Amino acid sequence: MKPDTDVTANGSDSKSNGSDSKKLRVEDRMEAPPSRVLHIRKLPNETSESEVIALGLPFGKVTNILTLKGKNQAFLELGTEEAAITMINYYSTVTPHVRNVPVFIQYSNHKELKTDSGNQRAQAVLQAVSAVQGGGTPASGSIVDLTAASSPVLRIIIDNMFYPVTLDVLQQIFSKFGTVMKIITFTKNNQFQALLQFNDPPTAQQAKIALDGQNIYNSCCTLRIDYSKLVNLNVKYNNDKSRDYTRPELPAGDGQPAMDPNMAAAFQGKDSNSLLGKIPVGPKGKSLPSLAQGGLSPLNAAAAAAAAAGRVALSGHSGASGVLLASNLNEEMVTPQSLFTLFGVYGDAQRVKILYNKKDSALIQMADANQAQLAMSHLNGQKMHGKPIRVALSKHTSVQLPRDGLDDQGLTKDFTNSPLHRFKKPGSKNFQNIFPPTTTLHLSNIPTDVSEEDLRLLFSNAGGTVNAFKFFQDHKMALLQMSTVEEAIQGLIDLHNYNMGDNHHLRVSFSKSTI
Repeated sequence: MKPDTDVTANGSDSKSNGSDSKKLRVEDRMEAPPSRVLHIRKLPNETSESEVIALGLPFGKVTNILTLKGKNQAFLELGTEEAAITMINYYSTVTPHVRNVPVFIQYSNHKELKTDSGNQRAQAVLQAVSAVQGGGTPASGSIVDLTAASSPVLRIIIDNMFYPVTLDVLQQIFSKFGTVMKIITFTKNNQFQALLQFNDPPTAQQAKIALDGQNIYNSCCTLRIDYSKLVNLNVKYNNDKSRDYTRPELPAGDGQPAMDPNMAAAFQGKDSNSLLGKIPVGPKGKSLPSLAQGGLSPLNAAAAAAAAAGRVALSGHSGASGVLLASNLNEEMVTPQSLFTLFGVYGDAQRVKILYNKKDSALIQMADANQAQLAMSHLNGQKMHGKPIRVALSKHTSVQLPRDGLDDQGLTKDFTNSPLHRFKKPGSKNFQNIFPPTTTLHLSNIPTDVSEEDLRLLFSNAGGTVNAFKFFQDHKMALLQMSTVEEAIQGLIDLHNYNMGDNHHLRVSFSKSTI
């Protein structure tokens, strides 16, 4: 790879600069030896300094930048040659992109960049990033006004969410840039979103510059970040969906698990040892940058690699079992079968036990801790039979079956050999279609003689209102939208595996699509 221009030390095109200042020589055709200066080519038009810097941030400190706007090229200087080697090695296996355009990165012949004070915009961005990388808060005077950020609140959307992203994971990632004051998470337009408030707008700006477009886990869970119109978040409860770190005394709220006091104390501190966390080493020595590396991450590098392969491979907290405790259930309506069907959307439920002396609670044993983590993330707080259910990891390591001859009134069921497990078959498409509960259901295995009216009537009779319907082209699949998420959950519980005749059993799952 080679650039096709000469540049002077201050970044000007040599053809337009008649000074006798020393020129940076053009890279030759031969591959340059390792250097902490990297040459980046084929950048999109109008690429900003911050977008170039973001390519290098996961690998170490960025110490200088030189952009050649007219040539769609840039030089990036990292703090150490080791960091540059790590960056080159990673991008040799994963094509780097800027604004969805592939770019090319190679070592430069230059051992360092010498830029003059005329490159003020780039230097302002670097100064701000350096302050963050050093563990401090950048002063407002050091921030170049790239997007006129006036709010300390960021709006975060998670794209390609193969695995659950929790409030704690977001706090861990964003706290690298400054003090996270408050977080509110929610689902909108079938996407997991969050509002996150820093202590000041400049900190929010630098977090956006560094993290927008980055993957939390390898090849998935992409952060899309914008500024919110809000300047302050009003948090009423401290639980799994919202948190005010300045007010640990707030209640948990109805139907939501409270934040553990020890966890609250831990989160009031701030780890500034690194910007995006240690870059793990994946299979065959390949680096797998992950924003959520550390003790609180629910996924590790192996799980991230599995995500790219389209397999469920969550790594739960150390020592966690595959057994969940579901509470606040409607004891008049809940059954082992209904829990098996709902939790089976997120893993292969093996056994279900409704507690004999506390029938609003049940133990659900998933195939492993990874699946338990996934089900807990998606189902905690969702309404089932009119009540918001609470889902947490259980201290039990398995669900015991009743002793032979003991009648437990059908409260315990063994589903180990059930043909309805969605994830037994390796490489199944079900692994790629795991979404939180939504109003839209995906229907498949529909007989050709079943009409839209038949399906509307079927789901209406399950208890709810069908707002919209759409057949796929082959009429073997369809999307059906209920009026509420609770109605969609009930429809899935009642009608997944429903016999439509001629041995056609309806398959129902949640969809991220809208009609």
